[in-house]
Amino acid sequence: MRSYGVMPDGAAVDLYTLGIETGLKVQVITYGGTIVGIESADRNGARRNVVLALPSLAEYLAQDSYLGALVGRFANRIGGASFVLDGSEYHLSRNDGDNCLHGGRTGFNKAIWSVVDWTDSPEPHLTLRHSSPDGDQGFPGAVALEVTYVVTGGNTLRIGYQAEADRPTVVNFTNHSYFNLGGSANADILEHELMIAAERFTPVDNQLIPIGQSRDVAHTPFDFRKPYPIGARIRQRDEQLEVALGYDHNFVLGPSQKGELQFAARARDPRSGRVLEVHTTEPAVQFYSGNHLDGTLRGPTGQAYGRHAGFCLETQHFPNSPNQPTFPCTVLRPGERFTSTTEYRFGIE
Repeated sequence: MRSYGVMPDGAAVDLYTLGIETGLKVQVITYGGTIVGIESADRNGARRNVVLALPSLAEYLAQDSYLGALVGRFANRIGGASFVLDGSEYHLSRNDGDNCLHGGRTGFNKAIWSVVDWTDSPEPHLTLRHSSPDGDQGFPGAVALEVTYVVTGGNTLRIGYQAEADRPTVVNFTNHSYFNLGGSANADILEHELMIAAERFTPVDNQLIPIGQSRDVAHTPFDFRKPYPIGARIRQRDEQLEVALGYDHNFVLGPSQKGELQFAARARDPRSGRVLEVHTTEPAVQFYSGNHLDGTLRGPTGQAYGRHAGFCLETQHFPNSPNQPTFPCTVLRPGERFTSTTEYRFGIE
């Protein structure tokens, strides 16, 4: 552990490193529980950071792209920034037009998380905790969330989530890392080959809110059941691609036993040979192709993060679930415990 910086109010932000120089190395800061580095080797042994990162705490405080952050209390969008639960209507923080995005104006990504546990062996892990009070950003109930980062097997980052609430509420958590398997200094990810284990996705309206149905991916640019370069169809004339300026959609994963990891996605950079597999207990994954990166953000060596500089695979429940009774339930009640696990497995091919 070492100091990473100081907040404007004087609060300290620390950086923790998990893993070893010869294997997967992960760096996390307590601001937002943010992953600022995932270092892995390519087929020639060259090690690079494969997530988009920023030079200092000041840049993380200034950006609103959620780079590497833990997202809550509700990941993705809630339409109209409102929902009804047990007969009561709740009005949320609006930070995406008329909608609530990733928990509102002051989501979990802006909190300084407390450290519960940290160890280098036998498996390097870091457990962080954040307590969200009743009424935070308009959400009912106090929620306590613990997130554990574990580097296991030499090449896997496991992220585990556990949450409890003192009143009925809705929750949805994810990590918002942007990956570029060629190294974060590479221009874009359009040549990366992507596979997503989904036969259906949830189409959206012009505000990127799911319209309440799922659609077959067959014969569409959303069919990633076999590996396809991300950029191959991203500019096709398709109303869903046009409204999102690329991919920013929820892909429906196959049914699985509760609590069991299932394969969600696989990305491969043909130049470096790096491979990323995502396995999760969540029912869906949001594939975002970095459509709104515009060169404003710059990496530690000064490289500009332009459009499609990185991609996200955000494991999650469906967006706008509190307003869609046919979507998987996101309600958390007192006495219940929310649990979720996602693994990012890195390799070489």
